[in-house]
Amino acid sequence: QVQLEESGGGLVQPGGSLRLSCVISGRTGSSAAMAWFRQAPGKEREFVAQIPRLGGPTRYADSVKGRFTISRDNAKNMVYLQMNSLKPEDTALYYCAVDLVRSVNYWSQYEYNYWGQGTQVTVSA
Repeated sequence: QVQLEESGGGLVQPGGSLRLSCVISGRTGSSAAMAWFRQAPGKEREFVAQIPRLGGPTRYADSVKGRFTISRDNAKNMVYLQMNSLKPEDTALYYCAVDLVRSVNYWSQYEYNYWGQGTQVTVSA
């Protein structure tokens, strides 16, 4: 059984930065990929970024490219999302997720097997 727990959310002013963390417990295997999704009130859950557990390209949604960076520390079973130049439209509940087989459709939430409970990010003056 894989469990995920996010942390690091909060209230930040526009233009500010936050770093989200996700600790993953349980075995994920070498083929897994980890991702961040987000869901704003009244909207669908959307893909933010993905990173393979072992090698391969990172992927980003167009809306966050150049501002957000996903990274991992396999020794600590951690995944991070560094968010810079935050905008009010980045306000959402941010989720960490694991896809055990690194599916082709990396942007689809339905490809992911395990999810955390989410951490709230609010960008407001």
